[in-house]
Amino acid sequence: QVQLVESGGGLVQPGGSLRLSCAASGFTLDYYNIGWFRQAPGKGREGISCISSSGGATYFADSVKGRFTMSRDPAKNTVYLQMKSLEPEDTAVYYCAAGPRRLSASARLRDYNYWGQGTQVTVSS
Repeated sequence: QVQLVESGGGLVQPGGSLRLSCAASGFTLDYYNIGWFRQAPGKGREGISCISSSGGATYFADSVKGRFTMSRDPAKNTVYLQMKSLEPEDTAVYYCAAGPRRLSASARLRDYNYWGQGTQVTVSS
């Protein structure tokens, strides 16, 4: 059974850090493009951090550039989103997704066919 499970969300103060995890089962993440998306209340889902299957291409939304990084642990079949200098505007449900191998790091929702259930991140004092 193909599954993605996010974890690591929670409540954090402005300026704080969190690391989200996305564990895959039923398939090997290394063979897929991976994306982190988020959906804030009343807004659409947006891609914020994506990486191609080879790791040769990455994408970061302007809103998170310099603050968020992605990494993979092939041994655990898990990808991470390290978030620092969090702002109230980062409050959202965060999703990880996997899609067919591409040379580019796509931030388009339609390029991903496996999705996790999401994890809530709330940045508030």
